[in-house]
Amino acid sequence: MRTEKMFAGKTLAILSGGGDTPAINSSIEAVRNRASMLGFKVYGILRGWKGLLGDGDVVDLTNIPYNGIYGGTALLSSRTNPFPSKKNPEDRSQQILRNIERYKIDVLVTIGGDDTNGAAKKMYEKYGIPVIGFPKTIDNDLRTRTIHHYNGQQFETVLCPGFPSGAMAIKKLTSKLHTTNESHQRIMVLEVMGRDAGWLTGTAIFGGAQVALVPEIEMTKERKDFFFEHVKEQFMRSKKRSLVIAVSEGVRWWSEEKQCLDMVYASPDLDEYGHPRFGGISGVIASEISKKLGIEARGQISGYIPRSGKCYEYDRRLTSTLADKVVDLLLREDYGKMPVMRDIVPYSELEEFHTDAIDMGNIGNFPLPSNYYNPNEFMFTEQYVDFLTNIIGAPYRMEFTHEFPIVIPQE
Repeated sequence: MRTEKMFAGKTLAILSGGGDTPAINSSIEAVRNRASMLGFKVYGILRGWKGLLGDGDVVDLTNIPYNGIYGGTALLSSRTNPFPSKKNPEDRSQQILRNIERYKIDVLVTIGGDDTNGAAKKMYEKYGIPVIGFPKTIDNDLRTRTIHHYNGQQFETVLCPGFPSGAMAIKKLTSKLHTTNESHQRIMVLEVMGRDAGWLTGTAIFGGAQVALVPEIEMTKERKDFFFEHVKEQFMRSKKRSLVIAVSEGVRWWSEEKQCLDMVYASPDLDEYGHPRFGGISGVIASEISKKLGIEARGQISGYIPRSGKCYEYDRRLTSTLADKVVDLLLREDYGKMPVMRDIVPYSELEEFHTDAIDMGNIGNFPLPSNYYNPNEFMFTEQYVDFLTNIIGAPYRMEFTHEFPIVIPQE
């Protein structure tokens, strides 16, 4: 009778890179548990690719309790690029190879987006390092080739761990903003993460946002004029003279001063993958609304709120389901792949038979589909609502429903 596990004597290492999400610890826990079950010794590499530079920075996860509900990543993160970039022209891939050999790592699982997993794919193609990518992004713009079934048709969409929890956070935040907004009868411009895609911005309509702007649609001079007219109309139609506008941080906005489309940066510095840090578009738009429409407006940056806090239930089961697919890839030694959901399904149907594996070289970025957003109404469509309802439930907005009779003074 055989008692030794299939991968006894082998070591699997996990790293997480790029921006954090509430689902990374859940992903680490799920992969660790399944790898341990197969007999792997499991290591954690600290600070993404940075933990494989120099002498390495590695911890043992094999028989250690792990809290996957706690958001973020206990393995820490960085935006380290092992290959040459504008910010760091040095090729550090040889340091990676040296430490993979020193720590006797047989398989590497990289939890990240296009940057982190793109580097992993390059290590696999160039040096033959056995890697499996695990999807992660708060922006939900990593191409997963997931299918959304809607009205008898099939449409390509995206579903990444981290997005469901971030979406729930934006939904709750937006719903809260109505109370302060209504108290002052003003317009609130809520800025939401989304460098190149409006997936997360759309989640604000589930908290009652009535208007939305996304990076996919450039706000040219002509569109800006149309937008201001639309905003004024929506505000005047509002029973409580209150309006919440959700805006992606990466919206391309016409600058009157520069006479060109521009983006607002919180910092001009670039990370090692060449990305700037956005922030402040909400204040710019709120200021222009006040000046052009004479309506009080405020900017509110959601910032790191969608990245923060616990991992919500959908994400917990999503990471678990994708980790089941990792087991399949390990058993078949099918490396250079990334597990993904094949279909958009509700929580109860998150099962391994709905998963697939795609080549890590084909992930790239996937913008918001045109059938999810109506640029003429500055609003997300019913198809997007159906997509998101599967993930975070129905839209919700707190409302004060009482009406007061008007008092007319007696003569």
